Amino acid sequence: MDQATLIAKLTGAVGADYIHTDPVALRAYNCDALTIYKGQPSAVVLPADTEQVQQVVRLCREAGVPLIPRGAGTCLSGGATPAPGGVLAVFVRMNQILEIDYENHLARVQPGVVNLHLSRETLPRGFHYAPDPSSQMACTIGGNAAENSGGAHCLKYGMTTNHIQGMTVVLASGDAVRLGSDGDEAPGLDLRGFFIGSEGTFAVTTELTVRLTPNPEGVRTMLACFKEVGDACRTVSEVIAAGAVPAAMELMDRYTIEAVEKVMQAGYPKDAGAVLLIELDGLPSSMRPLEALIHGICMRNACASFRAAQSEAERDSLWMGRKRAFGAFGAIAPAYYCLDGTVPRSKLAVVLEEFDRIAARYGLRITNVFHAGDGSLHPNVLFDDRVPGETARAVECGAEVLRACIRAGGVLSGEHGIGIEKKREMRDQFDAATLGIMERVRDAVDPEGIFNPGKILPGGDVEFPLAGASQPGGVARMAAAFSK
Repeated sequence: MDQATLIAKLTGAVGADYIHTDPVALRAYNCDALTIYKGQPSAVVLPADTEQVQQVVRLCREAGVPLIPRGAGTCLSGGATPAPGGVLAVFVRMNQILEIDYENHLARVQPGVVNLHLSRETLPRGFHYAPDPSSQMACTIGGNAAENSGGAHCLKYGMTTNHIQGMTVVLASGDAVRLGSDGDEAPGLDLRGFFIGSEGTFAVTTELTVRLTPNPEGVRTMLACFKEVGDACRTVSEVIAAGAVPAAMELMDRYTIEAVEKVMQAGYPKDAGAVLLIELDGLPSSMRPLEALIHGICMRNACASFRAAQSEAERDSLWMGRKRAFGAFGAIAPAYYCLDGTVPRSKLAVVLEEFDRIAARYGLRITNVFHAGDGSLHPNVLFDDRVPGETARAVECGAEVLRACIRAGGVLSGEHGIGIEKKREMRDQFDAATLGIMERVRDAVDPEGIFNPGKILPGGDVEFPLAGASQPGGVARMAAAFSK
């Protein structure tokens, strides 16, 4: 099937108003939030339902053209960056909350539902959707499932996989199948868990049944400020070791504080080496002794100041600084490269010191803002993409950061996924035999490799050039795909 025929058939499947092929329009989709790597799609389609997705999958399979699912494009590892010449399926039209079952604490949604919109819909009835990535104002639940996204409150409530009961997916054959169930138990193999976190390389998700969490009776948000980041890290370990499990524990270093206060004045002390945002939730009577415990641990670790939010507005301000920290980095650097690695809580201080040494070797600066309670780090390499060679240097610096996480007994990703960003370092995390098992599993589910190629596993013939670089072979690969 040639390109013109494929485009004509895709247009017939989704409608002329819901397909983009103009090169200018396609540029808006050539990357996700990881803007370091680019890939130009040949077409962008906006399906409306499962049946249209099935048609699109079958057409791409017949043409031998890659199909890449995309939600809001907030992925930070390149998971939604299109393979050059591929077809991008964007789910902005599939954004309906189909059903809310308050009695059984469930909601059935399409993949394009924005994370925060579900909680806004259910809050008046006493429920919310617990997984809360920093991008929850924009990211979609389908994308969260693809990456097994985390969030600040996942320390207490668990990752996305802990909140998805069932899902409908379209396989490479074009068949739609139901995984999991709407109940607490599902017979047979846990295929639902198998597909969550597969980053769109197994299938396309078209519907999800998710758990709703009852709203807590009370919430207490505290800000502890430290002169040294090591004191804040030690506090995190000691709080958890003491048996307290806050809903959230978020740490921001001095560079992050500088950026946030320049942009939005969240109320963080500008002279602090680190701030620790700690939130408790539950029964007010149970939170009081925990707050006293946490306060005591903070003070034993040279806490310079400690305060609890006295109003909802103050709490919102403290959290807004954390939620918008990544966007604030533009105030202190022309560009940044956001990474994602997880280490044992006891190694936080040691690993952050290693990050400083790595940054010095590369002549760059690394900021840190992260989910401290579960050791899920987000080091950000600040650089100037206008300086020739500096983007490549930032990528190499990032690779060293990830290897430092592995050496500390951690893993490559806590929530952002592997995507393009970390697939090279998968060889540092896993041996050849383990990677071989992963390849065989992927190939068994998608034998022709049409779903989101070039992601997660090292090797392969799909290349994603650095932003601003030429794209050698991209046109040739596209032409070869369409000639099949």
